Amino acid sequence: MNKLKSPEKLFGGRHFDREIIIVCVRWYLRYKLSFRDLVE
Repeated sequence: MNKLKSPEKLFGGRHFDREIIIVCVRWYLRYKLSFRDLVE
């Protein structure tokens, strides 16, 4: 019944390293960045 996948299955075959993907997702969820925010 465990629906969580192992990290190897989640990140297998990806172009970037696992640590880079995790940091990018963390920043994406933490900071509201839009094009408008970047222009200001």
